[in-house]
Amino acid sequence: MVGFAPIPELDPELLKKYDRAGPRYTSYPTAPAFHEGFQVADYARALKGEMPAPFPTSRQNVSLYFHIPFCDTLCFFCGCNMIVSNNRERIATYLDYLIREIQLNRSYLSDRLLEQLHWGGGTPTHLNPQEIRRLGDAIHSAYSQAENFEASCEVDPRELTDEHLQALYDVGFRRISLGLQDLNPSVQKAVNRIQSLDLTKGVVDKARNIGFQSVNIDLIYGLPRQTIESFAATLEQVLEMGPDRIALFNFAYLPKMFKHHSVLHPEEMPSAADKLEILIRSVQRICSRGYRFIGMDHFARETDELSRAQDHGDLYRNFQGYSTKKGLDVIAHGITGISQVGRTYCQSVKNEKDYFAALDSGNLPVLRGYELSEDDMIRRFVITELMCHFSLGSDQFQKATGKQFQSYFARELERTEAGSLKSMQEDGLLQIRDSGIEIMPVGRFLIRNIAMCFDSHLQNTAAKSTGYSRTI
Repeated sequence: MVGFAPIPELDPELLKKYDRAGPRYTSYPTAPAFHEGFQVADYARALKGEMPAPFPTSRQNVSLYFHIPFCDTLCFFCGCNMIVSNNRERIATYLDYLIREIQLNRSYLSDRLLEQLHWGGGTPTHLNPQEIRRLGDAIHSAYSQAENFEASCEVDPRELTDEHLQALYDVGFRRISLGLQDLNPSVQKAVNRIQSLDLTKGVVDKARNIGFQSVNIDLIYGLPRQTIESFAATLEQVLEMGPDRIALFNFAYLPKMFKHHSVLHPEEMPSAADKLEILIRSVQRICSRGYRFIGMDHFARETDELSRAQDHGDLYRNFQGYSTKKGLDVIAHGITGISQVGRTYCQSVKNEKDYFAALDSGNLPVLRGYELSEDDMIRRFVITELMCHFSLGSDQFQKATGKQFQSYFARELERTEAGSLKSMQEDGLLQIRDSGIEIMPVGRFLIRNIAMCFDSHLQNTAAKSTGYSRTI
């Protein structure tokens, strides 16, 4: 149990010391390790339960993810796999194939129940209300719900009607996540996302009136034309709306990976010092309003499921970020989706043509994937526990893995160079004892750096050259 930790004084110099590029650990190994030697037959075996993960103990039920890539307009900060299109025939065709993929995946899964559902994008609510109902009905026709079923969906307030919200509610969604990023008009103009406070607040209020139990608002710091003062004003307006969760993302400016980032002007973005000040002030302000710092960039009220899952040791991390329901296999549907099944990861093909062709031939739309070794499984266990619960007991590690923590990670524990576990202990980020490892309050804000100490794949040239975002 993590409990509500005191918010530490965040030393700007210490944070700058550890500000470097690194993985977000939505998987371990991370996506650069995936390869095309992992093929359809491998994923089929995983779906049939022939490649189980030895730990943590997997749940029998499943989590389904649906990637709906379409958007009405392009937000210049976007780093998602998305398609700008208002061609309703194109969208309807994609929906047809999503439903075919549901049926194909289901044929491998015997009678497993649906415990968790998430729609992401793109913009899932670029589907019209009738299409939302059609996809929701197809899912529930193929799967029976577990007793503790939960469902969440990402929404764009700019094109969201009352009918959209009602359709989402009617097919089982009880949590929505609103993209906002910033409320300042100048910032919104710079990133091509015009979205007023009244519009955003209206969606929050309507969702609650309908009966949604949890509302999340996403913010991004580091965008063009943001200042310390302007972002503080945005944050106050968001806090007044009282969301159940807040996500505070660091903008990763990656014009080599995302061509549309090149239309943004780096000279208009806050300086590194100002970004750090925005982060420190925002963290302190959010937590002063009763939110728990869950980890990395997520905050939740004490009554929210994320907080309860953290207390109960059931918090997990996957390609949807922080998640409840540790141990569920995650089965992705749609282009670019990444599944986590047993001891494997599998990424689907990246374009509609290949996606349609695979399903037309009756094949799973596999592009690449990865089968974890025993060492990968052990390191994933450690990284996940630290990312989610900020501690790992030696007895807990031995019970799960059959290994002795101090001896298995002797090399990592003995290193003394900058960025090593020993240097982090000297800086007050963590404590390592015979009983295990515990992350100190300030270390929770640098948890990606700590996790990197256990990442053997970062030694690979390919991984080093990948465009990871910065940890601060």
